[in-house]
Amino acid sequence: MDVEQMMLPAQRAGGARTAPPQRDPRFGDVDLPELRHRRSGLTDEESRVSYWRRIIQARIDLIDKGDRVSVADGLSRVLADSRSSHRRIAALSVDSAEGLPPLPDLADLWQRMAPQDSVDRAELLTLLREAEFRLSEYRRELHARIDQVTGELIARYRENPALALTALHERLGSTV
Repeated sequence: MDVEQMMLPAQRAGGARTAPPQRDPRFGDVDLPELRHRRSGLTDEESRVSYWRRIIQARIDLIDKGDRVSVADGLSRVLADSRSSHRRIAALSVDSAEGLPPLPDLADLWQRMAPQDSVDRAELLTLLREAEFRLSEYRRELHARIDQVTGELIARYRENPALALTALHERLGSTV
């Protein structure tokens, strides 16, 4: 892990320099491998949530365009095809992290066809927009948690730089 990766987002973005992260008592009983595992799990979850958010945003765009774009109808049917989407959904499930509100039923929203009736279409758009909002909130919370864990890792590495070498050893060991 290089210095750039260990920086918090505000530091990477050229924001005001802040004091280096200090140890967080909430992580006092968490050993280093578990802390790294938590960060990895949170970043994996963030990737899934970001993917679903983009998919939901695309569905919103497609339904908003309605009959005006014939390609959108075909693409909408492909995206909602339950036979092929089932495999994608199984690989991309999103589970609420502990302490976060439950997420909408993304699989149900994924499989719903864009209705032709304007009232039903408006209802589906409302559900999709609500899901996109909830996914965005969930993603913000994941970012906050990733920053907390990253801050703890940085604090530990600053206390004992040799610990950073163990991360390098673990990464090299997993690729060899």
